[in-house]
Amino acid sequence: MSSILIKSANLVNEGKQFIADVYVKNGIIEKIAPQLDVKADREINAEGLHLFPGCIDDQVHFREPGLTYKGDIYSESRAAVAGGITSYMEMPNTVPNTLTQILLQDKYDIASINSLANYSFYMGAGNNNLEEVLKTDPKKVCGVKVFMGSSTGNMLVDNKKTLEGLFSKVPMLIAVHCEDEGIIRENFSRFTTLYGTEMTPEMHPMIRSAEACYKSSAFAVELAKKHQTRLHILHISTAIETELFENSSSLADKKITAEACIHHLWFSDEDYAEKGNMIKWNPAIKSKEDREAILKAVLDGRIDVIATDHAPHTLAEKSQPYLMAPSGGPLVQHALQAMIDLYHQGKISLEMIAQKMSHNPAICFQIEKRGFIREGYWADLVLTDLNKPKQVTYDTLLSKCRWSPFIDHTFKSSVSHTIVSGNLVYENGIFHEQHCGKRLIFNR
Repeated sequence: MSSILIKSANLVNEGKQFIADVYVKNGIIEKIAPQLDVKADREINAEGLHLFPGCIDDQVHFREPGLTYKGDIYSESRAAVAGGITSYMEMPNTVPNTLTQILLQDKYDIASINSLANYSFYMGAGNNNLEEVLKTDPKKVCGVKVFMGSSTGNMLVDNKKTLEGLFSKVPMLIAVHCEDEGIIRENFSRFTTLYGTEMTPEMHPMIRSAEACYKSSAFAVELAKKHQTRLHILHISTAIETELFENSSSLADKKITAEACIHHLWFSDEDYAEKGNMIKWNPAIKSKEDREAILKAVLDGRIDVIATDHAPHTLAEKSQPYLMAPSGGPLVQHALQAMIDLYHQGKISLEMIAQKMSHNPAICFQIEKRGFIREGYWADLVLTDLNKPKQVTYDTLLSKCRWSPFIDHTFKSSVSHTIVSGNLVYENGIFHEQHCGKRLIFNR
């Protein structure tokens, strides 16, 4: 591995900002100091730039295997790296669903030769594979994913006996998608009676309602408390759900944690009129009041992690009528820029962005030597120019689906360099693809 010396960067790390040099050798951050006089294979002048620890995205759908016309591990990890995401955790609702250890290993094999970012993959839980789930190695796999609400794919776990078995027996982190299927079906039936095939995207948050989200999330919290399960609830979308979580001075000791996603912090139901299916996600984007409550919970520590739920579909699929268009969209390329825009709006600090997108995912998932700018840690680093605007146009998009809910928006910041496990992978629009990312390891 080559060595890299980053000069005069403004480090954003562990609640502080300070100017320093960072020396990287053999993939590891070897030295951080106000001024370093060392020789390196590559020197980067970072004066005027902010250096963040690489973002760790705990929820992505990269579509491989089986759905690679939408995206694949190579294309989506490439987009992630360009957006400052150096590590990701990918979901099991690919085709076939990742419900066996063999299918799980298949994903790791693909990533080992195709992923530009560091990677881990969730083991999928179904109604009938508890024995396979219990074979999962907690040190080598980020967690077990349970769909307690149907989404893209067919992985709904709605058998209460199965859920009791999972929550009582799985010794590692369980990540859950929470929406109550019964409420959603009842809402859908009512709207179908009223509007038939004329339903529109504006109805999505009324069909996949706040009540459906809260009932399912509350049930997951109840199960976790009953069995002392390590529970992580994904993509909180409502104000009322935030009341389920507690702030804690020690994140490492929290048994129940939560995640917010970029789209729930950025958009509201007022945007359906313009964006339509392009912001159709599950759980649905809801009201401005919900958006504000989610941000408040992020800031006060009830919500621990910010992620993307990156879930590409083709533009043709998303351009269909509401009832036919799938939920989800691409976000990894613009996640950090979106959060920095919120910083420019005075809504969040840079230090809090680093905490929620880098430090806290590493703590929540007990990732070994990542998520911080520390000597002895892997060099996962992102240089950003906070004052270099960049417009989102179709020719700048890197996800295979080649569309974005941010199209035509001009972000106030840009990602200039991304270093993954000590390798400079992205540099001012140019990729260096000689090295792949590494498999994440967990201290469990």
